[in-house]
Amino acid sequence: MKTTEVSVSSAPPSSCGGALRERIADEIANAGGWLGFERYMELALYAPGLGYYARDDRQFGVSARSGSDFVTAPELSPLFGRALARQIGQALEATGTREVWEFGAGSGALAAQLLGELGERIDRYVIVDLSGVLRERQRTVLTERVPQWAPRAVWLDALPPTFEGVVVGNEVLDAMPVALLHFDGREWHERGVALHEGRFVFADRPTDLRPPLPGNAVPGAITELPRHAGGFMRTLAQRLARGAAFFIDYGFPEAEYHHPQRSGGTLMCHRAHRMDTDPLQDVGEKDITAHVDFTAMALAGQDAGLHVLGYTSQARFLMNCGLLEHLQAGITAGDIKPVAAAQKLLAEHEMGELFKVIGFAAGAPFDALGFARGDRSHTL
Repeated sequence: MKTTEVSVSSAPPSSCGGALRERIADEIANAGGWLGFERYMELALYAPGLGYYARDDRQFGVSARSGSDFVTAPELSPLFGRALARQIGQALEATGTREVWEFGAGSGALAAQLLGELGERIDRYVIVDLSGVLRERQRTVLTERVPQWAPRAVWLDALPPTFEGVVVGNEVLDAMPVALLHFDGREWHERGVALHEGRFVFADRPTDLRPPLPGNAVPGAITELPRHAGGFMRTLAQRLARGAAFFIDYGFPEAEYHHPQRSGGTLMCHRAHRMDTDPLQDVGEKDITAHVDFTAMALAGQDAGLHVLGYTSQARFLMNCGLLEHLQAGITAGDIKPVAAAQKLLAEHEMGELFKVIGFAAGAPFDALGFARGDRSHTL
């Protein structure tokens, strides 16, 4: 099948990512000269010992001076975990379960916050994480911050056939590989990666794949299909026998995600607290993400048997869960340091509006605290 080159990475190959580049180049050759971007992104992030999340360096932190590439809400403020713990505690009681399952636990900061708040209310805190490097960091953080509860944490690299509990995922769906589609004004093409004079290049080929709203596309439009995330939601629904799940991430409902004005897609890279749009450059040395299509997640969960509990902005969710009360209590006690961090969690121009929260129930639905006011499920 004919492949058309459309873009070339702007920098020469990085020596630091040489082994990963060779691994990807071999896969491209074995695939006949063209590798779907979905697989490229999977290798760039998760190739054992080589991918971005499998490397022994620090991705999470509040500034580039720490050697980090980006910051997540738990690193910004412990108030994030305290508020989320109220929702998880309610869900544990409503579902009659006593385990918390966190996917992609990152630095371990959120696990420490939730264990510190929930304590005796849970029997196990299960972390599902593919990165051995991050697991060791998480163990260290839990031992240092919540030594009395750290023994309740266990690590798995895959889901068991069935389990019960409350699932939480903070910025995990955005890091799941996506397929890329390009519309040339007449036909849809799947965008992949090829080699040209020793460099990775984007290349298109015809496909039967379509976005959920193909009529919205303008010539030149690029968009993503979250097939890995959708598959993850279906697997979760099949194996979560009883419990609930809450996912926090940046993204939009379908109509906003595939709006004609968002014709460039949402793919983004993060390195040293700077963003760029070239995932072919410095492979393995920076994060690659795509915004979450929350409608696609809701439909995948529903079709597999989950009930949608609600969908709202991070700001509204955290306020519903008492973040402002926690903040006020600290100020009353004379601690005003958390105020600036809390503003980043809540402000519309920071994380408050861009980040959303979606909740699911396995079994009987319940009125989840985090969606008590400002539920936007009707927009999905």
